Amino acid sequence: MQSVARLPRFILVLEAAGGLLILGALLLINHWLPLPDKAGARTLATVLFIAGVVLMLPAAWLLMWRTAKAIAPQLFNQIDKKR
Repeated sequence: MQSVARLPRFILVLEAAGGLLILGALLLINHWLPLPDKAGARTLATVLFIAGVVLMLPAAWLLMWRTAKAIAPQLFNQIDKKR
């Protein structure tokens, strides 16, 4: 059985990109990252935050799916054939 926590490289890249987008939103909201137009900082931070969360969803979904399959294999018709 494969490890539940081992994720494909592509999913890890998405997770890291999502974290960076959320970090960028935090920097924008606290005015630590300068913008030429201050009026759009809040909107841009909101967009960055939502995009970061969306990029992190595949990793959460995959971990949840693998955990469910490991805990209850009967639900997925994967009964251990060693018995």
